[in-house]
Amino acid sequence: MTTNQPLVQDPTPAAATADAPWWKGAVIYQVYPRSFADSNGDGIGDLAGITARLDYIASLGVDAIWLSPFYPSPMDDFGYDIADYCDVDPIFGSLADFDALTQRAHALGLKVTTDLVFAHTSDQHKWFAESRSSKHNDKADWYVWADAKPDGSPPTNWQSVFGGPAWTWDARRGQYFMHNFLGSQPQLNVHNREVQDALLGVVRFWLDRGVDGFRIDAINFSMHDPEFRDNPPAPPSNKVRTRPFDFQQKIYNQSHPDIPLFLERIRALTDEYDGSFTVAEVGGDDAVREMKLFTAGNHRLNSAYGFDFLYADRLTPQLVREAAEQWPDAPGLGWPSWAFENHDAPRAVSRWTPAGVDPQAFARMKMALLCALRGNIILYNGEELGLDQVEIPFELVKDPEALKNWPLTLSRDGARTPLPWVAGEAHAGFSSAEPWLPLGPAHGALAVDRQQDDPASLLNLTRHLVALRGAHPALRLGRDAHWIAEGDLLGFDRIADGEHVRCLFNLGGETIGIARHGAGTPIAALNGADPAQLPPCGALWLKLEGRN
Repeated sequence: MTTNQPLVQDPTPAAATADAPWWKGAVIYQVYPRSFADSNGDGIGDLAGITARLDYIASLGVDAIWLSPFYPSPMDDFGYDIADYCDVDPIFGSLADFDALTQRAHALGLKVTTDLVFAHTSDQHKWFAESRSSKHNDKADWYVWADAKPDGSPPTNWQSVFGGPAWTWDARRGQYFMHNFLGSQPQLNVHNREVQDALLGVVRFWLDRGVDGFRIDAINFSMHDPEFRDNPPAPPSNKVRTRPFDFQQKIYNQSHPDIPLFLERIRALTDEYDGSFTVAEVGGDDAVREMKLFTAGNHRLNSAYGFDFLYADRLTPQLVREAAEQWPDAPGLGWPSWAFENHDAPRAVSRWTPAGVDPQAFARMKMALLCALRGNIILYNGEELGLDQVEIPFELVKDPEALKNWPLTLSRDGARTPLPWVAGEAHAGFSSAEPWLPLGPAHGALAVDRQQDDPASLLNLTRHLVALRGAHPALRLGRDAHWIAEGDLLGFDRIADGEHVRCLFNLGGETIGIARHGAGTPIAALNGADPAQLPPCGALWLKLEGRN
């Protein structure tokens, strides 16, 4: 572990955030259940394992957990192909286990948010079984069906995200069904009011069970063009195109203008439950416009996040500034959320650390940057330990997208490997059995027990930074101002009534002089930073007195 002791001020409780909803400016910890903690020795994480480790999550000072899908599923896409929205897959436990998790989380002051996938189901869902049985049944129009063209080919040229046409022939119906992802993930017809009602019933089921909010997956894929028009080709690009999906402008297979009307129905329902929270995941070529549309005013979703950082191969001052400035503090504009890592994207420390720079030093600076951003921030499990991307050999790959596009699509499995808990135990304390994915070879040295008692560890730094964010109204709720994006130097101010904090970061490998920017009292100084200079990966939070 590093011996570079950071300077981090002891936080004092915030006094100016009491009137804000709990989720505004929140720190949300994403748990990938398969890889978090295994309680029964089958090599797969489960709900009881999460419950047993909730004290650890609470010790980070986060406001909420987000649970990736744990519902019954054939696991073709590891839970994002749901066969029953209102139960728990036996791999993960039972509804009683979920209730125990929620009760313990609430006792620790943690909110519980879950993942909802409303664009598609598994082909094993009972709704789809009925829908495909004939063209004339109660759920015949619950999924997207269309006749073949006269030559037998698919109804449109739409392509799936995971490769190949977005249509599969079904002999029972004598029609094609649509799927934006795997062929085993048929597209729900969310234009259908009965489908919307059923999905709202799912929302109510979990709210009644004590859930505090939802992350809604791929919601811009939830409605298609009912006229079945072909997508136009994408303009020429210098980027390598690994999938047919990349050759089209995705205009008609997704992003229908009626999606916000459905989101208004979701918001009206969640508003019946005090303190509930909704955040949309929105990817694609038009993500920012759609995120703003989905969160506009006070009658749609509370927040949204996209892929500004998740697939970026470099972290630059320009990237951060451009992403943040798309969400000014303006009337009617939604509240953003940010993630540097998640279950779908390679670990950021592997993507972003400059050549010749200590990855753990970079991880400390990266954590300080994330905790300084205006909006909600999402920590992916293991990010607080500085885990890097694991190289999974082809014979062990589970990710369906990687298997289809090998080797040009980097496997998502490398960010889904088990969490290391105890360095000296078999499988680093994750499980007593061989895990479903191998642990990273460098992860044992980063295990929780190794970092727990090290004052200079990234784990303890994360705890301090999260506490400081919560203790300073400017950092949790303040507006952005005075951006600096010069070479490797990134700077911005966070301002709330009566408080002004300046945040400065060196994203590169050479020392930067900052005397003209550094007048203030340090709240946090990392990697040798001080008000005169930022060494490589230096980070500095300054309290500016008498400034608003």
